[in-house]
Amino acid sequence: MSRADQLFVNMCEDILEKGFSSEGQTVRARWEDGTPAHTIKRFGVVNRYDLQEEFPALTLRPTAIKSAVDEMLWIWQRKSNNIKDLSSSIWDEWADENGSIGKAYGYQLGVKYKFPHGEMDQVDNVLWQLKSTPYSRRIMTNIYKFDDLMEMGLEPCAYSMTFNVTGNRLNGILNQRSQDILAANNWNVVQYAVLLHMFSQASGLVPGELVHVIADAHIYDRHVDIIKEMIGRPQYPAPRFRLNPEAKNFYDFTVNDLIIEDYKKNPQIANIPIAV
Repeated sequence: MSRADQLFVNMCEDILEKGFSSEGQTVRARWEDGTPAHTIKRFGVVNRYDLQEEFPALTLRPTAIKSAVDEMLWIWQRKSNNIKDLSSSIWDEWADENGSIGKAYGYQLGVKYKFPHGEMDQVDNVLWQLKSTPYSRRIMTNIYKFDDLMEMGLEPCAYSMTFNVTGNRLNGILNQRSQDILAANNWNVVQYAVLLHMFSQASGLVPGELVHVIADAHIYDRHVDIIKEMIGRPQYPAPRFRLNPEAKNFYDFTVNDLIIEDYKKNPQIANIPIAV
């Protein structure tokens, strides 16, 4: 059975059984009808995914892997902050009339800084270090830039990655300040699992472990019954995943380089309400 499914079920059960409810508190998020969107949350959830063991896609319901990766490449490879450069419509709520989400996400990764080995952005610095100083303990990115927050359409949820090489394995820690568990959990896990695969292949390494740290892991009130039904579903083995071996440069990868086989999964859950 999928290890990702088991971790997801355990996390959801823990949130539902031991979580803190925001009922009675003032909350920012609203449902489309204007009703306050309350949550049940757990603080400081940590999930570990061994990418040598399996590719961590849920089978409890389908994860749109290529759409998730397209968004990841929009941020990390294209370094864009404009939804016109994105294939999906998931960012439409936060974009202005020109399609910009402000100084957020891809914008921050594209800003050039001075490093001892030259001027480059955060992504290029990571790629340089993985090839030149792979055992450095300083290989990381951070897009939560306080002096730009007021110019962001949405403050970053997944905001930092720390990369660490052990032997020939590239590991990563994804730090996330907040996560809507139903809507976004496996979406983010899949994105950063693929990023580790791509960075590994571009650097002559093999993907190791992805550690996902979530400060505020929450289930919205209107998602509780959906989650309860979902975690009771059958679980299947994880799909097989690999990248096109011909792609060696991170900036050459496209979603067409993803090879996903034997992805057996439960039916999709339609019309999930999203709080904004």
